[in-house]
Amino acid sequence: MFTRRQTLSLFGTAALAATLPGIARASSEPLKELRLGWQKNGVLALAKGTGALEKRFADRGIAITWAEFSSGPPLLEALGAGAIDFGPTGDVPPLFAQAAGGNLLYAGTYRGASAGSAILVHKDSPIQSIGDLKGKRVAFKRGSSAHNFTVKALRKAGLGIADIEAADLSPSDAAAAFASKQIDAWSIWDPYFAVAEKDPGTRVLTTAEGIAESWSYFLSNGDFTAAHGDVLSEILDELGKVGAAAQNDLDGTVAALSKITGVPEDIQRVVLTRKGFSLADISTVGPEAVAYQQALADEFFQLKIIPKQLTISDIVWKGRAS
Repeated sequence: MFTRRQTLSLFGTAALAATLPGIARASSEPLKELRLGWQKNGVLALAKGTGALEKRFADRGIAITWAEFSSGPPLLEALGAGAIDFGPTGDVPPLFAQAAGGNLLYAGTYRGASAGSAILVHKDSPIQSIGDLKGKRVAFKRGSSAHNFTVKALRKAGLGIADIEAADLSPSDAAAAFASKQIDAWSIWDPYFAVAEKDPGTRVLTTAEGIAESWSYFLSNGDFTAAHGDVLSEILDELGKVGAAAQNDLDGTVAALSKITGVPEDIQRVVLTRKGFSLADISTVGPEAVAYQQALADEFFQLKIIPKQLTISDIVWKGRAS
């Protein structure tokens, strides 16, 4: 069994790397270092484990450095500030980053599994429905995809964020609070969801299926993109290859991700076999993704979650100039 203590140990260090450089590179400099932000899941984690990007850029003298993040908001803060060049996130973090004036662009997208996000409660909790969350302390990372899921789940029950006691906690902090019953419910995504779900003291109140779609994005720093669009195109191309190969060899992918992340193989298999999950679906940001993200931005502005109206297409990378 994967215990709560192991869960906390596994994810407790997944935070903003202390060694991140604090300034953006000058756009006129030749690219010598590609700085990537990553989280403990997905194609970028696999690329890190296989050295795919290191191999891709080796003959050009481009070194690859990696900084690990526990969630999208701190990753995008670093990206917008020019401390990293490229990284993945869910759907909500870019809204906050754009509203804050972050220097970043949507570069690519991939679809996740709605079944890979859930609201969890304690097995012995009296909470039996979403409506029962009224007045309860519910944890989620503000500005993350779990924020969107929580908003939509509450709305389905005729509630709003004001009807719960929202606790803004990182995944590791929320895991600790959930383990000690300081919170009543926890809205979270894989692989944290799959880890917590394994605990016999945890019950799934609802997944995001039928409530919230699962879009994720690759974003890039604006200055980096302007100077090195050719490199950005190659990153997305290589990640597409990594994802396709991984999807075609799930047994090998389970073992590889388990080694990279420290998440046991049985839990990794749960993540990779969720309904609708695919590692191969990587593309540039097309009209469907823009429309989804714009609708989300409009909703969050109307709910006064973000401070201003956004135009998503303003920060969508149009591809390498010809």
